[in-house]
Amino acid sequence: MYDYLIVGAGLAGASFARCMADRGKTCLVLEKRNHLGGNIYSKQVEGIEVHQYGPHIFHTDQEQVWEFVNRFASFNHFVYSPVANYEGSLYNLPFNMNTFHELWGVNTPEEARGIIEKQRKESGIKVPGNLEEQAIMLAGNDIYEKLVKGYTEKQWGKPCKELPSFIITRLPLRFTFDNNYFNHPHQGIPIGGYTGMVERMLEGIQVRLGINYLEHREEYEAIAHRILYTGPIDEYFGYCFGELEYRSLRFETEVLEVDNYQGVAGMNYTDSQTPFTRIIEHKHFEFGAGNQEKTIITREYPAPWRKGDEPYYPINDKKNTDLYKRYERESQKQEQVIFAGRLGTYQYYDMDKVIASVLKLAERLG
Repeated sequence: MYDYLIVGAGLAGASFARCMADRGKTCLVLEKRNHLGGNIYSKQVEGIEVHQYGPHIFHTDQEQVWEFVNRFASFNHFVYSPVANYEGSLYNLPFNMNTFHELWGVNTPEEARGIIEKQRKESGIKVPGNLEEQAIMLAGNDIYEKLVKGYTEKQWGKPCKELPSFIITRLPLRFTFDNNYFNHPHQGIPIGGYTGMVERMLEGIQVRLGINYLEHREEYEAIAHRILYTGPIDEYFGYCFGELEYRSLRFETEVLEVDNYQGVAGMNYTDSQTPFTRIIEHKHFEFGAGNQEKTIITREYPAPWRKGDEPYYPINDKKNTDLYKRYERESQKQEQVIFAGRLGTYQYYDMDKVIASVLKLAERLG
């Protein structure tokens, strides 16, 4: 008998397994994929560490979380500073004085604030009824049209006028010349990749890859006192109340015979004509390390989700939130099972929030 059966070898499952093993508990980890790490899985291709399921930049302002991950990896000092490409014109992100200078030629915060406030007033919007109105009310028409609209409509597969305003609760406007996307004090990429970090988390813990827990549920339930389940909560219950909805992603990765393709790790394509939302150039996450004669890029295409596709972004509208609450109430009746992670709780988490929730859970369980 194991103390814990952990379903999923992603960040939530691996962190929990490490925490409980450190407390002297016996753990068995099951993973239906043939690799560790879940969506943070990375691997070497042509001497370059490639993020296989989209880019992951670790960032946090929580000291406990930072101390935890540094047990398993040394982090470089990568700072994410993406660039937006709108019909061939380039703009710095997040929205800051560099962006405002590129948009309007202004040089001072006062000039930038004046233009944004003028556009807000001209919109006449008092109470936003959709995402388009929310974005214009927050940042003005120019920023919305060039840097928000096309990207958001591609990401969600709907016109902004049909999207709820709560999707964009705020648009951070920085009136400094600062291209640092995350303002957390700790950020970076694990040197050698995320897979190595997860492997070190799971050292000394039994892991079985290529096992679909739901297809062998009775067998594995019988050998563990408790279960941490990080898969989709609706799938666990056989979709008895219906399917929770997600947006998915499709990736096209290409090896190029040049040393540097776009000069930045992430370039967002914010026009509506370009079918993908961004291009990631992986070698720039590690300061030009790796192959000096080739580079690898990944184009990221948002996609509708259907059962069997990889679920990336939960659609937290009222319909899906109400449906999740039904599953959540059902999950509370499961004395043996704990639901965790982004799929188990139907939430989109940054990596540090995943780990923080696991650390809190482990402390409570003792």
